[in-house]
Amino acid sequence: MDDSPSFLGSLTHAGFLKTALFTFLLSFVAFPILLGMVRFFGVYAVVEERTCRVYILFGKVIGVLSEPGLYILPASLGWRAVIVHFFGRCEVIDLRLDQEYLRSQAVNSEEGAPMGIGVWYEMFVSDPVAFLFNNMDPRGSLRANISNATVRSLSNMPLAEMLENRHVMSNTVRNEVAPKSTVWGYRLGSIYVRKVHFRDVGMIRQIEEKVVNRLRQVTSAIRQDGANQVSIITSSAEREAAIEFAKASTMRPRIIGQALEEISREPDVAGALFEVLETQRVLESKAGVTLLPEGVNGPTLATMLAPGVRGNPPPAHPET
Repeated sequence: MDDSPSFLGSLTHAGFLKTALFTFLLSFVAFPILLGMVRFFGVYAVVEERTCRVYILFGKVIGVLSEPGLYILPASLGWRAVIVHFFGRCEVIDLRLDQEYLRSQAVNSEEGAPMGIGVWYEMFVSDPVAFLFNNMDPRGSLRANISNATVRSLSNMPLAEMLENRHVMSNTVRNEVAPKSTVWGYRLGSIYVRKVHFRDVGMIRQIEEKVVNRLRQVTSAIRQDGANQVSIITSSAEREAAIEFAKASTMRPRIIGQALEEISREPDVAGALFEVLETQRVLESKAGVTLLPEGVNGPTLATMLAPGVRGNPPPAHPET
């Protein structure tokens, strides 16, 4: 026998591979098969979260497992756990919260308007045994019950209340449906009227036209009110400005009159002032000025002015 290190290493390597292969086959093939056979013969069962197992044997319920965990069936069901998989059955029921939406349930308002109501509701299985045996289709029966309750209890309501009081409508439907649903093993959770709409297309068009016309009227009224306010503010400002201008125009003559009154108290100053004003007015008029020598009488003045009347310039005279 060869005791070399290479030979010992090959034997060790082969033993490791055999052990790994055996462990793999035992863990992933033999052990799952063994657990499946044990479960098939009713030794144990695993209840998952929010599920329920109902065991039925010869038409009778022999056990209900509703809490999640691992159960040893002979301890929970007795000797019948061994034969329930052969002569009975196990129903797995989902206990999770479910929801559904019923669209456009046809109702009529008190005024005769055709309306559609959308109802959203939640439900879950509260009694697994009643869910299995009291109704063949509890989900469909609950849907039909909610639809009928919506049409029956919400018809002939005033249109204003139907469009506004959705909370009251939701409570009305729930109070009518909830007692009946518990008989079928279903418990009704929240229920809410999510949508209320008109079903007649012509009526919708008329309402849209009325709303548009009303918006136009409101917009025009707002614009007219703004224009009126602007006019009032403008007229008030103009009136106050006219009053102030009138006050200013009356103050000027008063100031001038007071100044002339003070000037008239000094005759020399008043005479000089009026001469200056007269000269200023003459200069501003741009009229021709003829200077005559001192001592000229009326006939002489007419003779001197006659050539100028005929178009000839008058003779020049020395300034006096």
